Amino acid sequence: MGTPLDGLRVIDFGSGPAGGLATTVLADFGAEVVKVEPPSGDRFRSLPASPFWLRGKKSVVLDLDDTDDAQRARDLIATADVVVVTGPPSRMRRRGLDGATLCERHPSLVHCSLTGWGVDGPYAELPGYEGIVAAKAGRMKAFDVQLDQGRPVYAAVPVATHVSSQAAVQGILAALYRREITGRGDRVEASLVQGLLPFDLVDLLVRQLDERAGKEFKRLRELMPMPTLNYHPLRTKDGVWIQCGNLLEHLFYSYLDAVDLLGELLIDDRFQGSPALWSPEAIEEVRDRMLLRMQERTADEWMQAFADNGNVAAEPIIGTPQAIEHTDLVEGGCLVHLDDPDHGPTTQIGPIAELVDTPATVIGGAPSLGEHTGAVLDSLGAPPAGNAAAGENPPGRPLEGVKIVDLSTIIAAPLAAVMLADLGATVIKVEPFGGDPFRALNIEGRMAVKTNLGKQSICIDLKTDDGRALIQEIVADADVIMHNFRGTVPEKLGIGYEQLRAINPGLIWAVVNGYGPHGPGAKRPATHPVMGACTGGVAWQAGEALTRDCPTLDDVREHSRQIMAANEANPDPNTSVVAASAVLLALVARQRSSADGAAAPGQMVRINMQVANAWANGDDFLSYAGKPDRLPVDAGHHGIAPTYRLYPTGDGWVFLAAISAGEQTALRTALGLDDAAELTAEAIGPALLGAPADEWEERLLAAGVPCVRADGTDIDTFFAEDEHMVGNGWAPFVDHTRFGRVRRWGPVATVGGANPAYAASPLAGEHTDEILASLGKDPAEIARLRDTKVVNSE
Repeated sequence: MGTPLDGLRVIDFGSGPAGGLATTVLADFGAEVVKVEPPSGDRFRSLPASPFWLRGKKSVVLDLDDTDDAQRARDLIATADVVVVTGPPSRMRRRGLDGATLCERHPSLVHCSLTGWGVDGPYAELPGYEGIVAAKAGRMKAFDVQLDQGRPVYAAVPVATHVSSQAAVQGILAALYRREITGRGDRVEASLVQGLLPFDLVDLLVRQLDERAGKEFKRLRELMPMPTLNYHPLRTKDGVWIQCGNLLEHLFYSYLDAVDLLGELLIDDRFQGSPALWSPEAIEEVRDRMLLRMQERTADEWMQAFADNGNVAAEPIIGTPQAIEHTDLVEGGCLVHLDDPDHGPTTQIGPIAELVDTPATVIGGAPSLGEHTGAVLDSLGAPPAGNAAAGENPPGRPLEGVKIVDLSTIIAAPLAAVMLADLGATVIKVEPFGGDPFRALNIEGRMAVKTNLGKQSICIDLKTDDGRALIQEIVADADVIMHNFRGTVPEKLGIGYEQLRAINPGLIWAVVNGYGPHGPGAKRPATHPVMGACTGGVAWQAGEALTRDCPTLDDVREHSRQIMAANEANPDPNTSVVAASAVLLALVARQRSSADGAAAPGQMVRINMQVANAWANGDDFLSYAGKPDRLPVDAGHHGIAPTYRLYPTGDGWVFLAAISAGEQTALRTALGLDDAAELTAEAIGPALLGAPADEWEERLLAAGVPCVRADGTDIDTFFAEDEHMVGNGWAPFVDHTRFGRVRRWGPVATVGGANPAYAASPLAGEHTDEILASLGKDPAEIARLRDTKVVNSE
């Protein structure tokens, strides 16, 4: 079947890592990616990570301000299937690269705008640096729980860049999928600010419910300042911190067994029953026992004990330079080795996922600047023949008609299915009795609202013969099934790949696990904090909390609190966006391989959290001789450089991002510094104390210096109330069966505009009868299935 994107041409007019990462995914899976660069090159080529997000591409140098080169660019666009642009919308329009212009001129073109703030709204022209977006949207303010100093804290992992790049991939692939049917391309839009939407898991909803009830709102981290016992960072005898991630009760008991605490707890009346029902005093007693017990052995000794147990989710917290050498990445075949023209041999993280029948093929390292200019321009001829763009595309719903069956639980895979639902797919959530376990982790099932947006739900007992027969009926005409079961569980439930392929040869069978299938951790459990630990993100965010001495138990408790606050839930959404991209790659591969309407075969797709989070930390998931170390976060967690960090002002905090020479010159002028003054924190900080944060934002932005207030809003309030988010439709109202009319989290990408029917999330089994009726079950049969406990609903 080849690779999914064979024969497609992508013209990349973008600059920097966000667009670069998006088109790297397309190049890895077979597209010809032509990167158009100015004569001086992409201004971010100097970044140490650029060989990663330039790999497998062709470089063409064109000066778009030159009349002849601008015409050459137009000729090149005429040969393209996809065009990707980044930067402020005014620059796109000035150069004729905006979606309205190009899609009108080339109806079969897929045009993707990947911006900082979107193409419309009051912030559309604001600088699109990761730190600027994170600060103004309230993400850095949300990290105040890490240090507990009542101020914003620098957000170290570039999650907005990661999510927006994968969101662009999702939009492009969804548009290509629809183009195979209608012949018409579409406009895709993704932005860094939308890339922050997946990281608020519940506060947007809870704030609305509390305000409606007249209650004081408190964020989840404020309600639970200490780590939960099952998600605890633990310091070992040799000073190494191990992060546990034993979310479910049976995994937590496995941990207690592995550290020889289970027996002594079981004979104590205080610890009877579910840990969720233990008294606060009992929980603190167990916490102290865990912290003391873990300091009796080294990290290696404990990890061997966990491996021997086989059912403990845990990893040492390591930095990204060590993470690229993780045995599961190395032995699991998750790395690629490429030659770079400037840096020689490199080792890099491999493709985002394994598509078994249409695998990625990384064709080479980064191109040198302008390496392919002559060859590409000399080859320009007539635009490639394609389907006439005669059909019409449903606005915002390129996946309309796609049926996805979602058997996954908790966050990573379920949230991926939400992203596909937002693009118009019909998603049927198949849940066990009582629902997805995530529903039980918060009052009224609030935690699971986000992870089930836009789905239908049916509860089936898959341990019964009738239940297994039902799931096979549901899957018989599905396009995709998604799950996150380990080992042979799918076969035992009747949903193994070979079992379902026999029923539905066109089915795409997608599994999301913690580790890849080919390494030693293939059968190990994993949850988000564990993946944050082994891919380096926690180490960057936690900083010195990992290395400080802990002479007392109180010190260990406090540092564990800080580390867990640093280890937010981002590894789950980081995986979700990759999983959605991988499923779409398989859908496009199937659609493009069908001939004359004949059904094409499906395939197995394997996604793992470790690789997904390596992409999110891509600054360091490549190595080569002489590669500079990633800039560390300073001890105060303000930032990584004097011109890229948080500063206090006369009233409040700002984030400054003066990266280019021009921005730094403008900063010196605005602060009244000498033209030759070194821009140190000691020089910048006192000057900023002379005026309040809002005034500095206004003054510095007007002077061409990226600077925004960093403590002006909570991120959930920003999503729900800021005029930019509301005006762009990124916080739509929906009607929830239990909670009434509420704003929900919006889409990470749009295709052809907003989906006109963003939906709420269902209660567990809310659509059980409706789904059974669609399978031809009459009321008597539905009643029998309910009476015999095969199906259920809340």
